[in-house]
Amino acid sequence: MSGRPEALWPLFADLKGLDGIGPKTAQALHQIDIDTPRDLLMTLPYSGIGRRLRPTLRGAELPATLTVTVTVGQHRPPRNKGGAYRIEVDDAETRFQLVFFRGRADYLTRQLPTGARRVVSGRVELFDNVPQMVHPDHILPPDEADTLPGFEPVYPLTSGVTQRVMTRAMADALTRLPELPEWIDGAQVAREGWPGWAAAIRAVHAPEGNADLAATAPARARLAYDELMAHQLTLALARQARRRNRGTPTAGDGRLRNRVLAALPYEPTGAQHRAMREIADDMGRPERMNRLLQGDVGAGKTLVAFMALLVAVEAGGQGVMMAPTEILARQHLEGLQPLAESAGVVLELLTGRDKGAERAAKLAALAEGRIQILVGTHAVFQKDVVFSDLRLAIVDEQHRFGVRQRLELGRKGAGAHVLVMTATPIPRSLSLAQYGDMDVSVLNEKPPGRQPIKTALTSVERMEEVVDHLRRAVAEGRQAYWVCPLVEESENSDLMAAEARFRTLRAALGEGVVGLVHGQMPPAEKDAAMADFVEGRTGVLVATTVIEVGVNVPNASIMVIERAETFGLAQLHQLRGRVGRGAAASTCLLMYAPPLSEGGMKRLTTLRETEDGFRISEVDLEMRGAGDLIGVAQSGLPRFRVADLERQAGLMAVAQSDARRLLSDDPGLTGPRGEAARLLLWLMRQDEAINLISVG
Repeated sequence: MSGRPEALWPLFADLKGLDGIGPKTAQALHQIDIDTPRDLLMTLPYSGIGRRLRPTLRGAELPATLTVTVTVGQHRPPRNKGGAYRIEVDDAETRFQLVFFRGRADYLTRQLPTGARRVVSGRVELFDNVPQMVHPDHILPPDEADTLPGFEPVYPLTSGVTQRVMTRAMADALTRLPELPEWIDGAQVAREGWPGWAAAIRAVHAPEGNADLAATAPARARLAYDELMAHQLTLALARQARRRNRGTPTAGDGRLRNRVLAALPYEPTGAQHRAMREIADDMGRPERMNRLLQGDVGAGKTLVAFMALLVAVEAGGQGVMMAPTEILARQHLEGLQPLAESAGVVLELLTGRDKGAERAAKLAALAEGRIQILVGTHAVFQKDVVFSDLRLAIVDEQHRFGVRQRLELGRKGAGAHVLVMTATPIPRSLSLAQYGDMDVSVLNEKPPGRQPIKTALTSVERMEEVVDHLRRAVAEGRQAYWVCPLVEESENSDLMAAEARFRTLRAALGEGVVGLVHGQMPPAEKDAAMADFVEGRTGVLVATTVIEVGVNVPNASIMVIERAETFGLAQLHQLRGRVGRGAAASTCLLMYAPPLSEGGMKRLTTLRETEDGFRISEVDLEMRGAGDLIGVAQSGLPRFRVADLERQAGLMAVAQSDARRLLSDDPGLTGPRGEAARLLLWLMRQDEAINLISVG
């Protein structure tokens, strides 16, 4: 697999060899990521212009792009320098003008001699009631009229590159297409009516109308599927390679888990039972588990995670659970403590704050196996942290945690299984693109006893009523969050907004009733303000979005989000999930500044209508697009040229099952379809995948 297969060489040759592309144009195309004939061919037209020949302009709705045969009449050069050069022409029924700015007389008399017949195509507009075609796109002798496509593709451009240059280079690149063997499952090609790869490339560059430009057109759908398939094949190869890493088969006898289930005041949901089973089955296998536990706000991930940790302890090993921040690590500890007591296991916390003798004592207990479950921040990565027998590592809130950290964590225990938890429901297409190498367990039911949250919209103009409502609620002993808007990009302005709101609420509700947390506070102050709220010493907590993830205060039953229209849907859903955790009926108040944009309105009404995080994430994806949804910087999402993650989610799921099936039938990709799949990986520049095959 060392070098690129010879069949693909013409596609990866120098761009400068193509018709009309010199060093300057090649440099310009590089700006839009076109460096080889292959990149050019994968740059599809985004629209088209009808150029079918018609007898006359008469009756056409102007302005419009039209193509007619004309007889050339009188030339009228400009009277003064820099004026327009006009040529009168007649089609079958009407007279109009061709107009050229900076037109050179010698060139135009050669191109358009008086009395000659020509086919002209271009945009026609009325000027002083005279139809004019300014700078025709095409001027041809009638016997060459059939070289004009009836529907001309329009390509994305960059400065220094014209449509004409793109069309010429594209025509040359199309002559270099190799015929490649089919890598898609034959039954699927037949079912979808897809053309072969080379035929699809030819078809997308010769659309016959707008229908051929749609993502659902067979040739386009096929090329999108090729990209998705290559991506899923890469993830499946990564998964296969990781499965070769032996794990330590870890099977428990259920004694500790049964104690916890018996002590629970409720019966776990079907989804929780299913996830616990999937995880325990994985841990019992000789390959390392690599599973994602996806659950909506309040779907009961903590219980599932703890049951997984107990499997490790029942088998005589240890488990670790990691959180991105100290506040979250402490919360996990508080959530797990009662469960640990009912199971009778030793649970301990390790964060960056542990110093000196206390830290040394914890590390000794961990190395000797006296601590069975450790909860911590990334402090558990430090060199001196040694486990006696680590069997399971759980990582919370994946998007704060790169693949690199996952690997480091894996090294702490030679065969440790890995479970990643995320509270952000991700639409299926994106979770396949991002975590396609992992097996996924989804918690999509709410545990019994969780109160629905009433969500209401109100204008910021009714601020005083909201504050009055809050005053009554606090007097009754209820607690509320007040989240301040994201003012601008700078943290300072967020901070000023939060401090100003803190002062007005303190003035309205009284000293000592209102607390404040924001991202720029020293950690100790932030923790103290959180602790005051958790213990009920303050009734209202004014915050920037630092409380978005994981904070758990069962008594807090009101969430006010000021200028809610400035937040994304997923973020609003996460914030709302901070209430509704106790026995009291909870409310979330979305305050907006009118007038709302259409998008803002749709976001807020979607929230009002549903609490289903997966449904919300689908709407979010439709509205914002994949990159924004996960934040482009840490999205880890592949960039596709043809495939559209938002609109082709279904294809992504098919590609995943197809890639996994192909690898299970032919792990070394040595059969006929396997060999074709290798060509696909080279074609799509999936170099990591190619390296994975060569190690295998």
